[in-house]
Amino acid sequence: MQISVVWTINARTASVDRAIENLAEIAEEGFTRVWCTQMPNEPDALTMLTVAGWEVPEIEFGTSVLPMQVQHPMLLAQRALTTNAVIGPRLHLGLGLSHQVVTEGMWGVSYKKPIQRTNEYLDGLLPLLRGEKVNSGGDLITTRGSLTMDDIDVPPVYLAALGPKMLGIAGSRTSGTVTWMTGPKTLRDHIVPTLRAAAVGAGRAESDVRTVAMLPVSVTDNVDGARAAAGEQFAMYDNLPSYKAMLDREGFTGPADAAIIGDEATVAEQIRQLGEFGVDEFVGILFDRDAEVRARTRALLRTLHP
Repeated sequence: MQISVVWTINARTASVDRAIENLAEIAEEGFTRVWCTQMPNEPDALTMLTVAGWEVPEIEFGTSVLPMQVQHPMLLAQRALTTNAVIGPRLHLGLGLSHQVVTEGMWGVSYKKPIQRTNEYLDGLLPLLRGEKVNSGGDLITTRGSLTMDDIDVPPVYLAALGPKMLGIAGSRTSGTVTWMTGPKTLRDHIVPTLRAAAVGAGRAESDVRTVAMLPVSVTDNVDGARAAAGEQFAMYDNLPSYKAMLDREGFTGPADAAIIGDEATVAEQIRQLGEFGVDEFVGILFDRDAEVRARTRALLRTLHP
């Protein structure tokens, strides 16, 4: 199982220099991939990682996740291919539908028919990324035309898929799923087998799809304090239906329970267990604001990175 970390590009500032310094440190520590989140009020992730990727060679990037509703498939294909044209084949393109409260409340875009929207979006995006001409007239999204962007490596596409229908799309059409707030039993009994079954059902191999699991992590002796901090920082996810469903499925009382917290041995065992359950990549979100705890956590993750 690959071990990665979240690269923070939005810690109260959009400073490119600060982000690049942090990325260089992560690369020097031996991590080979970072994932960056995209919140609606924060810097554009693709722009930031393109600039940083130009400065820091070799390390790969994943987006977790870019919202589909606010950018047409042709625009996203242009942006993703341009990124790879600049930094080489280092982009892993994670996409998602965001949430109804965001799409309708902030953007005025309907959240209805999410499965149809996702399929129609991929109908346009995937061929464009491969350099093919598209003529897809959907009820929600229409994509017609092609891009004159040749000889650029195609980024693998992942979906933020949690429910069975979205996992079916991810397994049959993309490189896999990126999960959040999803515990070990749910990963073992629901996410991994559903994703792989969808791949096989589409004539693909189980190995053609990957499960990328993102979870908060903290190596600390102050377990109660860290758990309380996690509960405060991630409280919003208890009010978002897709994540709430995963928390309930796991039997968690709230987002704080999803965090992996404890000493080195405890945290290492829980992360290794995810690999045994079929997770292909663990992405740690270092949420503790204490610099010593963050350094201790990254040090452990480095030892687990293959």
